[in-house]
Amino acid sequence: MRLDPPTFQLPIQAAEGAAEIDGLYYFVYWFSVIFFVAIVGAMFYFVWAYRRRKGVKAEPTKDLTKLELFWTITPLIFITYLFHVSFAVYIKNSTVAEGAMEIRVRGKKWAWEFEYPTGSREPGVLYLPVGKPTKLILSSEDVLHSFYVPAFRAKRDAVPGVYSHIALTPTVKGEYQVFCAEYCGTSHSGMLAKVYVVSEEEYAKHLDDIDKPPPGQTPAEWGKTLFEKSGCPTCHSRDGSRLVGPSLKGVAGTMQPIAGGPPAMADENYLRESILRPQAKIVEGYTQQQMPPFVFKEPQLDAMIAYLKTLK
Repeated sequence: MRLDPPTFQLPIQAAEGAAEIDGLYYFVYWFSVIFFVAIVGAMFYFVWAYRRRKGVKAEPTKDLTKLELFWTITPLIFITYLFHVSFAVYIKNSTVAEGAMEIRVRGKKWAWEFEYPTGSREPGVLYLPVGKPTKLILSSEDVLHSFYVPAFRAKRDAVPGVYSHIALTPTVKGEYQVFCAEYCGTSHSGMLAKVYVVSEEEYAKHLDDIDKPPPGQTPAEWGKTLFEKSGCPTCHSRDGSRLVGPSLKGVAGTMQPIAGGPPAMADENYLRESILRPQAKIVEGYTQQQMPPFVFKEPQLDAMIAYLKTLK
């Protein structure tokens, strides 16, 4: 695939349709620059040419109907044309290609989770095969988020209780950054993810490896990777400091004060329940926060619990 380098304002074009969007942007940009320079230049010229001078008396201005019609009708024609072209590009880039692969994208405070057609889920990382038409089906589990990948020129809100979608075909292999473009709370800036555009073979291999620990990693090491990819550090510290949620330092194997109930031992069952059903037992002092539930397969849960037990 051809790699279009970044321009002085925009990143590389890594998906179909990006060139058309960039063309529209730069058309509006340079149109504005040219007219800004022309208007400001004319303004300074007239300020100088018609400055107050002794012995010169200004004449009353007259209505110029033709001029007023010109500067009213001309922008209207321009705006109508721009709307037509922009809407055509929008529709083209919003139409899902026949046979497109569907991937679920869930936003939650403060992480992105991706579910592949196989049913496997992965937090914080999305793999896409290059050249494959894809439909990302977006939703939110709590508040309004916005899924934004600058290199794909793709941005769409993830709204609670509503499905939206992004249609795209990645064209350039590489690593791309995902942002949340809608302010969603205290850790909004940390709601990040990565998109890796790879070959079909690499994509298939990744799907096979999602639910397996990486070669050479212990369960605790894999659990640390899952913990960080899931965005857990944005709410839970590992050094005892207070964040949005309780610190996880030294939690495993200790009694935890539970709001509205007796203390609970933070054993394996407690840690498992806290991941899958975080509202079942809420630690005192954190009743105003709402942690979203996470979905992990058994090997991933075992790895996460093994890692939490190492946080002494």
